[in-house]
Amino acid sequence: MSMHSDGSGPLFYARFSDGRTASSIDVDVRLGAKGVEILRRGSTTLFWPYETIAAAEPLTDHAIDALLSSPATPGAALFVGEGTFARRLARLAPHLSARAQRWRHARPWLAGTALLVLVAGSVWALDLSPSRAIASFLPDKARALLGEQVIEDMTSGLRTCDAPDGRAALDRLIARLSRAAGGGTTFKVVVSDWGLLNAFAAPGEQIVLTRGLIEKAQSGDEIAGVLAHEMGHGLERHPETAIVRALGLTAGLELMMGGSGGTLANAGLLLAQLSYSREAEREADGHALAILKSAGIAHKGLADFFRRIMKIEGETKLGEALSKIEVLRTHPDTAGRMAAVEHAPTYAATAAMSSSDWEALKDICKSAKPRAGGKDGEGGRSRPSPDDSEKDI
Repeated sequence: MSMHSDGSGPLFYARFSDGRTASSIDVDVRLGAKGVEILRRGSTTLFWPYETIAAAEPLTDHAIDALLSSPATPGAALFVGEGTFARRLARLAPHLSARAQRWRHARPWLAGTALLVLVAGSVWALDLSPSRAIASFLPDKARALLGEQVIEDMTSGLRTCDAPDGRAALDRLIARLSRAAGGGTTFKVVVSDWGLLNAFAAPGEQIVLTRGLIEKAQSGDEIAGVLAHEMGHGLERHPETAIVRALGLTAGLELMMGGSGGTLANAGLLLAQLSYSREAEREADGHALAILKSAGIAHKGLADFFRRIMKIEGETKLGEALSKIEVLRTHPDTAGRMAAVEHAPTYAATAAMSSSDWEALKDICKSAKPRAGGKDGEGGRSRPSPDDSEKDI
């Protein structure tokens, strides 16, 4: 060991590279009270605080050298070929020890295990389904990205309806309903140039509204009722739950960790083919009534829309209605849901939209533009057939 003392601790011989040139120089290093001192002959002394130092290899009790770096001198490297130095440094900077390295590598696994235990405990304590419990733990960013992917899958090849006056009218209605829904979240609604009579709730408080639904609606109050219902699905995280239930625990954990890998490909097409349970529909209807009341919009519009669906269902055989009229086959007991809405207490209310806003909304698809990556018109990637896709009014 080449070392000597100047009264402030032993010096160790080392080689130092500044990272700017290919060469290295001889230096002496000292283990000070708060960091490593690098004494360059004929130049200034460098100081690397212990907490900033990184080692190329963990420092063990049997270490014979140490290769170090520190952001205190970006790009630089220090090689000390002395086992004594390496072992002493491990005591002064414990994060460089082999034990600390093993702990750092184990932490992600331990965190994942703790997360699973937390989810399992929540499922047991709250009597939740596993899918719903996992959905409740999804990060907001992951839900938003998943929602965007779902909408892209659902509307691929379709044009987006975004006529300025119609968009502004719809945004005013969305803002009014979002404030009434609470939580400080403004729902995002995409209008698709799609003849399907439907609306879909996507993850991350996002909704798809179709041209077909707007064309069949008779008033802004009906549109408000449908949007409030979809917001109810979003508040309960029904879309996320449906996807986790269909794809399984692997996809759920992938989402919880913020991933969006191949497991979630075509999530929108999958979601479009799933149906919500009777309980989920009742929950969404309950939220719709609460949102409409808080917004001061009459719930009659939602009842009127249910009545129109019943009329369409009654005019044709069920199978024909599903494939030709494009009315939802998976929604149970429309009559019972309509009755529940009709018998809800009345309250003071104003129109959901002004007459001019309603007229503008009806024309929102007049200047529809292709979605990014999509094609003009209703071509492009295949989508679920009407028989399978109508799931969410």
